[in-house]
Amino acid sequence: MEHLIAGVGGFGLTLTDRQVEQFALYQALLVEWNERINLTGAQSSREIQSRHFADSLSCSLVTGDLGFQRLIDVGSGAGFPGLPLKILYPDMTLTLLESIGKKGFFLREVISELDLENVSVIIDRAESLAHEPAHREQYDWAVARAVAHVSPLLEYLLPFCRLGGHALAQKGSRAAQELSDAQEALCLLGGELVAQAPVNLSDQPDAYLIVVKKISETPVKYPRRVGVQLKRPL
Repeated sequence: MEHLIAGVGGFGLTLTDRQVEQFALYQALLVEWNERINLTGAQSSREIQSRHFADSLSCSLVTGDLGFQRLIDVGSGAGFPGLPLKILYPDMTLTLLESIGKKGFFLREVISELDLENVSVIIDRAESLAHEPAHREQYDWAVARAVAHVSPLLEYLLPFCRLGGHALAQKGSRAAQELSDAQEALCLLGGELVAQAPVNLSDQPDAYLIVVKKISETPVKYPRRVGVQLKRPL
């Protein structure tokens, strides 16, 4: 785990022996399952530890300690950034939202093998789940890792955030332009940009953390039905 330890050291983080063991097991499961289903293009230990684990933990630079907070990871895939953040902050409550069943099965396997508590996996789409009372405007943080441009991404994330909660998007080199294009979406969805923070990652030179605070309720019609966000972004 030397690449992970070096990477998070740059964020001012120190992992316990138990956390290092959990990341090692997570990596082994990721490699094993990746032979059966397409989870990630990263193959080497360096890629997994830097591009996935350390990159996920970079979110802590803007979230701070997530202990006893409620977080939903939208479009979780192989568990990034939600599961690494759960390992770092074991007292938080985590929901992993993933629309592909096979990936959901993988996530449940990781949760079981790492003996993680207060983690749930939901196989569904954000466009549907965000309209359910048990999840709408219930989370302190809604996070996603580059699943869409900022405007549609905010339509997926902000409906999950409570008033005063935050949406967090991990983005690449086009972050500034996408934010510029998303001003109307911010207003319509009840958000306010509070941070656009660059992240120093050796394997990803153009990485940014975009943080939006929920300052007013999201109108009930959002998110719109599946596919509309991408065809007609706000």
